[in-house]
Amino acid sequence: MKKNIQIVEKSKIWFAFSLILIAISIGSLFINGLNFGIDFIGGTIVTIELNTPFETSDAKALIEEYDSSADVTYAGEAKTQVIISTKKDLSTDDRQALFAKFQEKYNLEDTDLLSIDTVSPSIGAEMANSAMIAAVVAVLLMLVYITFRFEFMFGLAAVVALIHDLIIVLGVYSIFQIQVNSPLIAALLTILGYSINDTIVVFDRIRENRPKFGKYEFASLVDTSVSQTLRRSINTSFTTLLAIGALYVFGVPAVQDFALPLMVGIVCGTYSSIFVAGTLWCKIKEFQVSKRTGVKN
Repeated sequence: MKKNIQIVEKSKIWFAFSLILIAISIGSLFINGLNFGIDFIGGTIVTIELNTPFETSDAKALIEEYDSSADVTYAGEAKTQVIISTKKDLSTDDRQALFAKFQEKYNLEDTDLLSIDTVSPSIGAEMANSAMIAAVVAVLLMLVYITFRFEFMFGLAAVVALIHDLIIVLGVYSIFQIQVNSPLIAALLTILGYSINDTIVVFDRIRENRPKFGKYEFASLVDTSVSQTLRRSINTSFTTLLAIGALYVFGVPAVQDFALPLMVGIVCGTYSSIFVAGTLWCKIKEFQVSKRTGVKN
């Protein structure tokens, strides 16, 4: 018989590590905030057909005068279209002058200016509110589902683990000032689904093993269940990371913006599923027993 990993016995280590990461993340969110991109705070998006492959560094040099922090990406099958995203609302004169620089360098026609779009800050605020509502609704529905399928304390532990994952992902974005745009919203909702799925696998094994243990043997129950699902959790996360890592390394910037939070979220979700969710449920159950009986476990 394989020896179980002592997860619950070292709960103080897991909780301390998580609290440190959460404290750092929240501290950075308060001090540095998030680097919101054009999708949230508005700005201007200019798309130009250059008719030739280009280096983003060359394009950035041309727009330095107008916004040194503007994002430059490429589009089109041959990657000959440049997309300039700036948080500034460029005036008509600035737009014409900017295109004139590209015309001169790449010998362009007037028709090569494909589009100029203005993103309103009100649209960004609406998007942020919708994302918040979507996340809250998703978490509440997960709580209801887990409570119905298992019990409320399982749901509570799972929700805490989800919040743990989301705070750390946002903390990474805040610490490294990675630009926050609409792909992050989709990534966060994906992380919620991935993390809760991993946690439910652990909880399902706890429920299956529960009749095999004594009424109050919560620690042994969790250790056994986590040990039995450990290989599955690690293998699934590792293979998923390989696929998403390939997207991040070889993908275009828009794909990278989606892949990066997914990688961070998968790592956090795997950690919380193995070390946080089941252990937290165990501590809650032990607290309930000690409160009811007056005897500490």
